[in-house]
Amino acid sequence: MSANESQTDFSPDTTHLYREESFTDLKIASIKVMIPVNLDGSDDKSRSTIYIGNTQLMSPDGPLPLQAPLEADNLEEALAAFPEAMRQALAEVVEKIKEMQLEQRRKEMGAGSGIIIPGR
Repeated sequence: MSANESQTDFSPDTTHLYREESFTDLKIASIKVMIPVNLDGSDDKSRSTIYIGNTQLMSPDGPLPLQAPLEADNLEEALAAFPEAMRQALAEVVEKIKEMQLEQRRKEMGAGSGIIIPGR
């Protein structure tokens, strides 16, 4: 076992426990509801419930997963917030892909010496 493996802390954070529930329309929307709980499993009313939207789109390279937090206080609000949150998540993914492509092109152009020799 390496030094890094033996120093990894696998202790759960017992002050930030959540119970997870999932809801789906079996088409596009999947919403995870993260309900804060105490160490004994009872609901922790001092913390807010977290809603997370998930979906995936098919691309030429396979499924593209999208995930985004949903600003909501209940499932109905989460469902209403879902479409815009997924549009925003998709826009961010597209922007990151464009940045990665640009960076790749820069690396490819920088791979040569940059000196152009006439006739070659």
